[in-house]
This record gives sequence, C-alpha cells and structure tokens, in this order.
Amino acid sequence: MNKHKIVVAITGASGAIYAKVLLQKLELLKEQIQEVGIVMSDNAKDVWKFELGNTDYEKLPFTIYSKSDFFAPFASGSAKFDTMIICPCSMGTLGRIASGISNDLTSRAADVILKERRKLILVTRDTPLSLIHINNMKTVTEAGGIICPASPSFYSKPKDFDALASTVIDRVLDLCGLEISAFRWGN
Repeated sequence: MNKHKIVVAITGASGAIYAKVLLQKLELLKEQIQEVGIVMSDNAKDVWKFELGNTDYEKLPFTIYSKSDFFAPFASGSAKFDTMIICPCSMGTLGRIASGISNDLTSRAADVILKERRKLILVTRDTPLSLIHINNMKTVTEAGGIICPASPSFYSKPKDFDALASTVIDRVLDLCGLEISAFRWGN
C-alpha cells in the first residue's frame, strides 16, 4: 500500500473544531500515512484558542511549519505530497489560491498541488457566499481542486459537536482515499 503524504493548512476561518477532528483522525490513521505537514496562519491559532480554549495543536505528532517557510518540503512538487487539505478554508485563502497568488506557505503549497495535478481539498466554512466566493470556487474547481463545504450531516444522529464535525471530516478523509470506518447511508 502506498502511504499518503498530506499537507494540512488551517486558516483563520471559524471552525477550528473541524481542524481538531481532522488532525485527531489523521493521527489514528498513521498506518496509512507516511507524513503530515501542518501550516497554520496566525489567525488560525487565535481562532483555535478562542473557539476551543486550548493550544492542543502543539501536542500532535506532526511537524508544524511557519506560514512563511518556503523551505518546507511541500513548497515544492519534488517532495511528492499527494494531498492538501485546507480546513477550515477562509474566503481570503480561497481567493488567493484562485488568483494564483503564492504569498505564504498555504497558497504556495496549494499552487504546487494544483500544478502537479494532485488532490487539493478546501473545507470552506463561510456563509452566506458572495458571487466573488462562488466564482473563486468555480476557478479552483476548474483547476482540479475540490470544494467540500463544512456542511455537517445529521442522518448519523451525532451526539456532540465532535461527532457532528466528524460527519464533514469523514467525507474529507474519503476524498483523500484513506480507508476509514464511518457512518454510511444505507448500512
């Protein structure tokens, strides 16, 4: 089995719980993963602290790269990271990616993933959407990216916020091609 090399970017959009659940699940799937690299914006750290009341992202067994570290391995296609997940993805980050602006490690890594024809998954969180947001989503989709809105499902009858966030993150992990145990409609 080929193991996955995954970049996780966390932006300052509300929804730190999605990033938390994603990172916890990636840690549990370590037998399928070769490497996980993380980049967080300053706003992402602030939102995490505000919404979750901790800095537990510092305790995970993954390398966290500075937002301006263009020497991070996933800043180049030669490092062969196969998937990038931006979770949550702010509309500003989406706009920079759609415009091809690589002014930080998140937008540079997304640019690399797209040019190498690898998997870019954006877990967008904002609502409502302006026409600019929708057009940026269209541009990223046409370039090969996947827009996976943070729209939780309720048919699994989630018992708490983490379980509700898992309904989105399980979809993201499915999109990555990871084998997971999750609620499946009709089973």
